[in-house]
Amino acid sequence: MGQEVRGGFATFFTMAYIVVLNPLIIATAPDAQGQFIGDGSAPNVPLVAAGTAFVAGVLSILMGVIGKVPFAMAAGLGLNAFVTFGIATQMSWESAMGLVFLEGVIIALLVLTGFRTAVFNAIPAPLKTAISVGIGLFIALIGFVDAGFVRKAPAVPLELGIGGNLTSWPIFVFVAGLLLISLLVARRVKGAILIGIVATTILAIVVEAVAKVGGSGTPDAPNAAGWRLVVPTWPEEIFGFTNPLVLFREFDPIGAFSSVSVVVALLLVFTLLITDFFDTMGTIVGVGGQAGLVKEDGTLPRTREILLVDSIGAAAGGAGSVSSNTTYIESAAGVGEGARTGLASVVTGVLFLLAIFVSPLVGVVPHEAAAPALVVVGFLMMTSVRDIDFTDYEIAIPAFLTIVLMPFSYSIANGIGAGFITFVLIKLVKGKAREVHPLMWVVAALFVLYFALGPIKTLLGLA
Repeated sequence: MGQEVRGGFATFFTMAYIVVLNPLIIATAPDAQGQFIGDGSAPNVPLVAAGTAFVAGVLSILMGVIGKVPFAMAAGLGLNAFVTFGIATQMSWESAMGLVFLEGVIIALLVLTGFRTAVFNAIPAPLKTAISVGIGLFIALIGFVDAGFVRKAPAVPLELGIGGNLTSWPIFVFVAGLLLISLLVARRVKGAILIGIVATTILAIVVEAVAKVGGSGTPDAPNAAGWRLVVPTWPEEIFGFTNPLVLFREFDPIGAFSSVSVVVALLLVFTLLITDFFDTMGTIVGVGGQAGLVKEDGTLPRTREILLVDSIGAAAGGAGSVSSNTTYIESAAGVGEGARTGLASVVTGVLFLLAIFVSPLVGVVPHEAAAPALVVVGFLMMTSVRDIDFTDYEIAIPAFLTIVLMPFSYSIANGIGAGFITFVLIKLVKGKAREVHPLMWVVAALFVLYFALGPIKTLLGLA
């Protein structure tokens, strides 16, 4: 039980940033009518933060109780940005969240009919391994980027630190945390990741108290050497409460169809569905493999229950006006602590619910303290690359594209799509089409449509 509790805490601390980050993305952007979430004329960040924690808490507990796996849930990054800048700019927030709700209902129906589970089981085992490895690289990159260890640069896509130099206090804290967790993991210390996160957070608080680093500034006055998101100072108040339930009366599942054309609304739902469908599939394969839950044939016990709870998460996120909730790759942090059952997810869910009341305390943990855990877990997930036969090009090329495109395109779905399409095409060209499961052909065709959505919209005059 101890490792499950530690795992639940570790997962929570690596995910707690979403309580801060999700409101900064969706609560601060106006919709097409100039209104903000909560039907207000000004951003209501505390309300959306409370809603984010509440929905994540309930769904994580459901995943633990029904799915019986250490997979926690929360508002999906990437999906929330698409909802904010790709959907809400065309309609009201109520209508945008209504589309998210509809997408969740559709994906739940796909689970209940067995389609989503059948697709999961149709994927060849080496491709599932590639998905796990790709996610490992992806979350390691997320850790490096969140900490500011690698950044966008004018001359190259990414550079080391600030102008090629590791010269800021936040980066020092990240490096110290990464070294600490790496050493603890190498020595097989129980609670290594959790110990590392807590110790690095304390170091960050001390550094900020002494050096007065400050935040990252504003677009007009940036502070490249500042903390990326959360300035780690002890809060003046520890307790506080905002009722998140008021957001559940805000969504409108049919309003979008009067705001934009039916075709546009359906294309938006399709984009949400494909991204949610395969991001989750990749996550449960990757984290499940790291936990040793995936069988030799590549199947995962209780897949139907896991996918059903995840589908409910999309609908609940829309109904709660906090964007689609999905299974988090950061759950691998808890697995790294030894979590193997749903108890860890229940612990994470309870901590999210408590975060509604102690949100000032949750906000203490900076990216620079949580990100080292993601990098180390990325390493652990990548070790399964040894199970892929890279001498067999029929599987090696699709596996390679799956692995590299996840971090390079910052999307799990893109990596899976590229791998699937390449896999079926190679089999077709080599005269081995019968070796491909029929559902793989269906999914590959859907991914072709997914990647071609831009030209299709232009062709239909919808771009």
